[in-house]
Amino acid sequence: MGDDDMSARLPATAWAVLGILSFGKELTGYEVRQWADHVLRFFYWSPAMSQIYSELKRLEQVGYAASRTVTGDDTRTKRVYTITGAGRNALSRWVGGAPVEPPVLKHGAALRVWLGHLTTPERLRQIVSQHRDNAQRLHDEAECSRQSAAEMPGWVYPELVARWAARYYAAERDLAERMLTDLDELR
Repeated sequence: MGDDDMSARLPATAWAVLGILSFGKELTGYEVRQWADHVLRFFYWSPAMSQIYSELKRLEQVGYAASRTVTGDDTRTKRVYTITGAGRNALSRWVGGAPVEPPVLKHGAALRVWLGHLTTPERLRQIVSQHRDNAQRLHDEAECSRQSAAEMPGWVYPELVARWAARYYAAERDLAERMLTDLDELR
């Protein structure tokens, strides 16, 4: 199987994990998860630990990542992963050439409003208010991540994406406010 065949078969999560490794530092699976929780979760998702380890193993099998065992400060051994040259080349090809898919929206609050005929207007207002508050919290967290990324040398693009995430959650908060007004107009 050729390199392009394998690249076409990798799921987006594998590319996300490989992307985390592309910043040039050896990372444990746990550290990959920390990176995912820091910024990736705002625009993609934060994969479970089991999925991270599965993707690291898959990336290593196809030659896009390499690992080695090191002894930690507490004398326990741990496995660290790094991107290979082939992995960096494949990731660059994927970034530059993979089709851009539309995002898949799974919006729990919108689904509940859509089913509003099955509950009370007061409960719908509670649901949308909770969504608005969650969006504000996520905006604040994304802004914190943006500020952290802005302080890191070479993190100009992660900072831009964190800025995008902060704007997205601000817009989501504002849409929820508008939905609350729309619900009031139904009374």
